[in-house]
Amino acid sequence: MQGRPAINSFTIMNELVLPNDTNSFGNLMGGRLMYWMDIAAALSAMKHSNTPCMTASVDNISFKNPIKLGNIVHIEAKVTRAFHTSMEIYLKVWGEDSLHQYQYESNEAYFTFVALDPNGKPRPVPVLIPETEEEIKLFDGALRRRQLRLILAGKMKPDDANELKALFSK
Repeated sequence: MQGRPAINSFTIMNELVLPNDTNSFGNLMGGRLMYWMDIAAALSAMKHSNTPCMTASVDNISFKNPIKLGNIVHIEAKVTRAFHTSMEIYLKVWGEDSLHQYQYESNEAYFTFVALDPNGKPRPVPVLIPETEEEIKLFDGALRRRQLRLILAGKMKPDDANELKALFSK
């Protein structure tokens, strides 16, 4: 299977925050934003693997700034690394106040998706080829993030996480 450049998975999604998307403070509800982020990540994973994909995990999502009613949500997603059947996707989210003409950071997160065959079973995905400095940095950190996810999920013993251990030992 031939590798694919990270840029091929790049996905941009924009949404307008409408009254039904907000809480009683006029802010976009976190669950609605996570729903949109999941869609953007799925599109990115499907672009890379050229097959249907399913969410496997979502890392910590911390909200830096609320996105207000009437503002635009701007989501960018890109695969950072492909493993055997799974892919890590990095998402960055901004709010845009078009009335006052400025953008502000909302949050970022990593999602993990698994590619599926026609029977709903995991299938191999192409390797990812990072090209830019940022893509290489995200690619290099992906294995450590994956090991941490597996440890937290109880699927890996901390002693087996060689990439993580290397950060803490000489």
